[in-house]
Amino acid sequence: MSTKQNPNFDIGEIVVYPKHGVGEIVKLETMEISSIKTKFYIVKMEQGKLTIRVPLDKQKEVGLRKICSKKTINQVFEILKLKPKIRRIMWSRRAQEYDGKIFSGDPIKIAEVVRDLFRKNNQPEQSYSERQMFQIALERLAREVAAVEKTDYFQSTEKIENILNNK
Repeated sequence: MSTKQNPNFDIGEIVVYPKHGVGEIVKLETMEISSIKTKFYIVKMEQGKLTIRVPLDKQKEVGLRKICSKKTINQVFEILKLKPKIRRIMWSRRAQEYDGKIFSGDPIKIAEVVRDLFRKNNQPEQSYSERQMFQIALERLAREVAAVEKTDYFQSTEKIENILNNK
């Protein structure tokens, strides 16, 4: 994944905001706060009715980035095909690690969480918090895959689940 941040996003560009996922830059806005004029990207998040204002001078700090490349998505699919890494540590510790990966905004790390938390129907039941975390990771990943492949969220979710079910 490219770590180069583009300081100039265009209106209409699809971006990833690590804490919330995929969104679209809908406009550039200048606001005056404490008599200091600040420029903001207005990012409309894909899911929900969330709109985020990202100050231009804070975009690197929050990790705002362009959606990943097709090459990265192909790496994601390869990761999903691998055997899950089963870690024999307390769930609270694993949950913390998974959380860090999900909110890093890195599709490779998110794919690892999806792969490790995925359960086929014939496998043992997961705890509520494991299922919850799996759903968050899957949604994040599916939204970026959809943006890169120019498809919709449901098709990309189905594609990911097919890869997971067929290994």
